[in-house]
Amino acid sequence: MKVIKIGGGCLNGRKTIAEIIGLLEQRGPGNIVVVSALYGITDLLIESMQAALEDEKAIPRIMSRIRSRHLLVARYLILDAALMKQFSRDFSRSLIQLERLYYGLNFTRQVTPRLHDIISSFGERFSALLLAAAMQSRGIKAAYRLPQDIGLVTDGKFGDATVNMRQTRLNFSRRLLPMHTSRQVLFLPGFYGVSEQGEVTTFGRGGSDYSAAVVTAATGADLLEIWKDVDGFLSADPRFIPEAMLIPELSYDEAAELSYFGARILHPRTMEPLRAARLPVAIKNTVDPDRPGSRITPDRTVSDGVVKSVAHTTDIGILKVHASGVGARRGVLGRVAAGLAGSGINIKSVVTSQTCISLLLASEDLDAGEKALRELSPSPFRRLEAIRDIALISIVGEGLASRAGVAARCFAATAECRVNIEMIAFGPSPVAMYFITRKQELKKAVAAIHSHFFGPARCLI
Repeated sequence: MKVIKIGGGCLNGRKTIAEIIGLLEQRGPGNIVVVSALYGITDLLIESMQAALEDEKAIPRIMSRIRSRHLLVARYLILDAALMKQFSRDFSRSLIQLERLYYGLNFTRQVTPRLHDIISSFGERFSALLLAAAMQSRGIKAAYRLPQDIGLVTDGKFGDATVNMRQTRLNFSRRLLPMHTSRQVLFLPGFYGVSEQGEVTTFGRGGSDYSAAVVTAATGADLLEIWKDVDGFLSADPRFIPEAMLIPELSYDEAAELSYFGARILHPRTMEPLRAARLPVAIKNTVDPDRPGSRITPDRTVSDGVVKSVAHTTDIGILKVHASGVGARRGVLGRVAAGLAGSGINIKSVVTSQTCISLLLASEDLDAGEKALRELSPSPFRRLEAIRDIALISIVGEGLASRAGVAARCFAATAECRVNIEMIAFGPSPVAMYFITRKQELKKAVAAIHSHFFGPARCLI
């Protein structure tokens, strides 16, 4: 048995979804399928919270949009009249629940973390219901179950929950595995679980990958297969580097690093549930599922050139905390980190010297982070500096920490193409090093490093 995860990018438009259903006819029976929401639905659910909060009269329009988006696909996929009628009944019941939540939000005048999680989870619920009905319409035995039905238990943290693997594995053995058969396709919504108190808690955006990894480990499946609209991990962003090459095999650590910075192929926490069982992950392109794709395994394979990928992100900013003797004074970093955490701000990375702490934050968190630290009393710093318009480049590959000269080659490649590197972090991860450059020099920097390691060496004008 394997677990198949289908991303929202593949559930985009009725014809594309029909092709996915066709693939599942061949490859789905006997397997468990974890699904994302239809493309754009989670964004719609989240954006609609503010509209519902501001104006009760907006709620009927919100519900109409959500209903029509799903029914348009359902009428195209579900050709059996009786099955379509049953789907419409089940779908309407779920819509009524969602509508009540929007009205409750308007009444309370507050988008609480609890309401945010439960409302944003409905996209995956609708998707699982719809795809199961579409499979049944084609004569394939199919069913769907919700995380609350099968006991996918979390720690209860809204927006960033972690699964209780021990309890979930026990629940699955009692509630999930006995009802699954070798001829059936079983659909599960990704993205969320439930706390021990029964509260819906999500895993953050893109969290359906993490859900699928949990299901793989908790059921003892042989493989997690993730269906995407791309071939897999590449040596660089093909929009920057058209000749970027597929990476056929990666280690857990390499995949995790590329998921945090740069390639958005997987949720960064996907590897967590799989490590103990040493289970593999295969990335497959639904346009051509017989292509090799990328395979992620616990094995550490060092490539000839060490570097496997030159990834990047522009969703980054630096908050510099200037203070004398940072390295010698106790608790400065702790107070700074606690101040940001108290405002719900995640620190992506930290680079320190004796006079400055450089905090890497998401771009959207930079202003809020600066405000949170200015409110600390007594102030643990003499000056704050927010740096925008930057980009982070990550060089990823097993063996980086042990192969001499890799960082020097990166510096040489960028210097030759007249690109200035403003910051470097190397050492915390044995498979990655990070460079900061100005956003306007990003494309030139990526091209310089990629061509240096993968050839032929060149500089963009």
